[in-house]
Amino acid sequence: MTVKGTLIPIGGNEDKGHEAKERYTLEYIDDGILSRVVKESGGIDAKIIVIPTASSIPIEVGENYLDAFAKLGCTNVQILDIRSREDSEKQESIDMIKTANCLMFSGGNQSKIIDKIGDTIIHKVMMERYLNEEDFVIAGTSAGAMMMTSEMIAGGSSTDAFFKGTVTMRKGLGLIPELIIDTHFIQRGRFGRQAEAVAKFPDILGIGLAEDTGLVIKKSTEFEVIGSGMIIIFDANNLTHNNEEILEEGTPMSMSNLVVHILSNGDHFNIKTRKVKVLPIDAPFV
Repeated sequence: MTVKGTLIPIGGNEDKGHEAKERYTLEYIDDGILSRVVKESGGIDAKIIVIPTASSIPIEVGENYLDAFAKLGCTNVQILDIRSREDSEKQESIDMIKTANCLMFSGGNQSKIIDKIGDTIIHKVMMERYLNEEDFVIAGTSAGAMMMTSEMIAGGSSTDAFFKGTVTMRKGLGLIPELIIDTHFIQRGRFGRQAEAVAKFPDILGIGLAEDTGLVIKKSTEFEVIGSGMIIIFDANNLTHNNEEILEEGTPMSMSNLVVHILSNGDHFNIKTRKVKVLPIDAPFV
């Protein structure tokens, strides 16, 4: 599909400027991921709609983002509190999606987003704008990043990974069918569950996002890594051995010739050609 909009999936725990000694932050919030979200959305006057649907504490999470964006000087940030599929069909909700420059999905449980927004009117409006408008941005952290894909990781234990059946998959919102995204990747040791995910779907790239790390994906073609951590790319397209299909549930898996890339701030990757462009080692960290 032809895409004109921008996606910004984030690995969770992005710097919101709240703590003096945050572990996974850039030096200043103005240099961080949320600042880049604001920039890509058109600046501090952009209309940013925060959607805390994935969270079990949506009011608190929404207020957290209002505070964070206010620190960046944003003047037009609103909360769209979707608690049910009926909320996704309301005219007020539809109008907010139609007029936003940026949608910012919070973390929590990605399946809540699919259950309450998937295949509703606001999902269709969101998709239409994303496909056709160059200045439209959809950002999401943690669950809000994972739900962007077509094949979505819905659950799975990191400690039991590498055994068939550990990872639960379901359909996401379908914004970027070329990727499977996992988050909190380094901090929660999720290498195994992403490996099983790409074994199931070897034609799709697996992306593991560390905390306070994200991607700016332009036109569903190329992305730039942003933030203070790293990303892991799993390319299973040329596997010489993959026994996922024939194994019984609970059986250890094996894969051969899995290509893995480790990228960090400023590095680029072309999703179509699967080519890496790494930032020169003497380039300034921004």
